[in-house]
Amino acid sequence: MSFWQEDIKIGNIYVPRFIGGPLDGITDAPFRQLVRGFSTRELLYTEMRHVRSILTPMGGHLALKFEQMERPLSFQVSASSDDCIEAACEKIVAAGVDIIDLNVGCPAKNVISSCCGSALMAHPDQLEKILKKFRSCLDIPFTVKIRAGFKEKNALDIAKLVQDCGADAIAIHPRLQTQKFAGLPDYEIAAQVKKALQIPVIFSGNVVNFKTAQLTYDRTGVDGFLIGRGIWAKPWKLLEMAENAAGREYHVSQAMLLQVALKHLQLMIDHYGPKGLYCFRKHLPFYIKGHPSASAMRSKLVVSTSQEEIVQGLIEFLG
Repeated sequence: MSFWQEDIKIGNIYVPRFIGGPLDGITDAPFRQLVRGFSTRELLYTEMRHVRSILTPMGGHLALKFEQMERPLSFQVSASSDDCIEAACEKIVAAGVDIIDLNVGCPAKNVISSCCGSALMAHPDQLEKILKKFRSCLDIPFTVKIRAGFKEKNALDIAKLVQDCGADAIAIHPRLQTQKFAGLPDYEIAAQVKKALQIPVIFSGNVVNFKTAQLTYDRTGVDGFLIGRGIWAKPWKLLEMAENAAGREYHVSQAMLLQVALKHLQLMIDHYGPKGLYCFRKHLPFYIKGHPSASAMRSKLVVSTSQEEIVQGLIEFLG
């Protein structure tokens, strides 16, 4: 069996090397269910949620609403202190997830302003308290996602701290917070982290297909690959990469694209109710991207006010 066909062991869970990463506003339950139509074993992430929000009636309701078919599932959280962690973990674990992941990598201003996400990389003492709290109250696997650093690169020290505090795996996006998603990833620092740790190291950033995964592996030797923006409106992406890794081609026909878009719309409405119609609009540009009539399609569909209008519009343009 080749490297690409082998699983990664995260705690007591075995998953393929290509992983569906977290995307705010994208990797919700409907999208994860859509992915499961193509990939049944790959690990999927939820959207990030602050531990405090899990304890509120509104914040916890939809965040913890998912189907058994979405597993294996990693629930990603953020935290700025060890307050609320135990209570939030109890609710998340009771909902039936397989892994809890702490985000120490998000560069967004509204996240770092409250000392969450990548801001914690500049406060290792505080991060250590948070890591130890998570590990002490969890029996399921616990993972952490980091960056190269906040303003300065300290990923190696932070990665060692993460491992010492008992995490079962670590994901690294090797850019500074100040870079956000610009510039090239620092493959060297990812390679250093991989060489220094015994737990699995997962790479995040610029991996959009099997070719880029191969190049990343050659440069870093990492164990797995977190596919984030590359999976948006492409729920078949993990399957495509697995097929390519096995030496097989994978193509999506326009007929399949239409069926995927229609199913996604229905899943959004089933999950969110009438609001799902409007939530689906943000996905439309990605389903019609590259189509000769994309501009006309977008203008028509984004102002549609009923499911029937969107369905007929998609059939008209993609059918």
